[in-house]
Amino acid sequence: MSRSLKAATAVGALLLATACGSSGTPSSAGGFNPPDLKAQKKLGKTEGKVNLIAWAGYVEDGSNDPKVDWVSDFEKQTGCQVSTKTAATSDEMVSLMKSGQYDAVSASGDASLRLIASGDAAPVNTKLVPNYKDVFAGLKNQDWNSVDGVPYGIPHGRGANLLMYNTKKVTPAPDSWSAVFDKASAHKGKVTAYDSPIYIADAALYLMKTKPSLGIKNPYALDQKQFDAAVQLLKEQNANIGEYWGDYLKEISAFKSGNSVVGTAWQVIVNAAQAEKAPVKAVLPKEGATGWSDTWMISAKAKHPNCAYKWMDWIISPRANAQVAEYFGEAPSNAKSCALTSVKDHCATYHAADEPYWKKVHFWTTPVPQCLDGRKNTKCVPYSKWVQAWTEIKG
Repeated sequence: MSRSLKAATAVGALLLATACGSSGTPSSAGGFNPPDLKAQKKLGKTEGKVNLIAWAGYVEDGSNDPKVDWVSDFEKQTGCQVSTKTAATSDEMVSLMKSGQYDAVSASGDASLRLIASGDAAPVNTKLVPNYKDVFAGLKNQDWNSVDGVPYGIPHGRGANLLMYNTKKVTPAPDSWSAVFDKASAHKGKVTAYDSPIYIADAALYLMKTKPSLGIKNPYALDQKQFDAAVQLLKEQNANIGEYWGDYLKEISAFKSGNSVVGTAWQVIVNAAQAEKAPVKAVLPKEGATGWSDTWMISAKAKHPNCAYKWMDWIISPRANAQVAEYFGEAPSNAKSCALTSVKDHCATYHAADEPYWKKVHFWTTPVPQCLDGRKNTKCVPYSKWVQAWTEIKG
């Protein structure tokens, strides 16, 4: 098992069910207007500590492996002692942020909009984060980390949900998600899918490309008719599913044994499976794919905001960002990090600088009642309904 895969333990739980949608109000962008909070104008004296909420592998201090440490130098240079709460799910992150005990969080797209709408996350002043200038343009001011052009976080990294297949069992090599959604699949019982309500977006993305009459523009902005079509597709797919995976180790094992031959995966899983001699390859299908991007967000109640800003700048600095991206298994957010990874082709493998590639990826974003695709007179299905539907889909 690779280091990156060890660090990815928590990612499998990234998008476990969220119980509510947004509490905000409609905006001109079709999203919502968050509370009127202001970004910090300037940095003051550091407070001596910072309390973080993070995914496993994002704030390594050498305690698990002396060679894996991007915290100690930060503490020495800033005087800010780091305390980290490792969260297992986005729900847990949202709950912890509401407590007011933490200064910053590495939120994923299914949590970020909730934190913004509830007023638990404050806008960020990117001028106070010098390394922000080197963040890939494709990660700035996106639906999951900004509202109406106001940034609410500092991008950490990104990854795509790929189509992985057994090269000996699946021929010719697939180039479409039809490989997992075709009712007449030749691989009945050996198809695998990601076990999360957000997987409904994968079905919506496929329908967006194959059934344009549905009018889907954004796989996270589905009206009732569009949502019902995606759910129906997944119910039909269920007959071909051998296993829904949330544990990456089980997915690797299933592909090695032949119990699974085609399904969704992350690049880090593909790498690990190949390292263990599984006959697999992966492709970004012609319809595109869903994906994930994490964002460091500062608490509106931060007791140590200056140290929090120092941390956000540090973790996206070239060397630290290279270290965490390589350890976790993702594309770094800082363009200068690619020259500093220990594995020479890391950024090429993870398509770090390939913006045309990322334009095909629809990053996880919290579905809210106010349609994210800009429709003003239509209500979209909130994530709480996605959670309910997922239970029905799996049966």
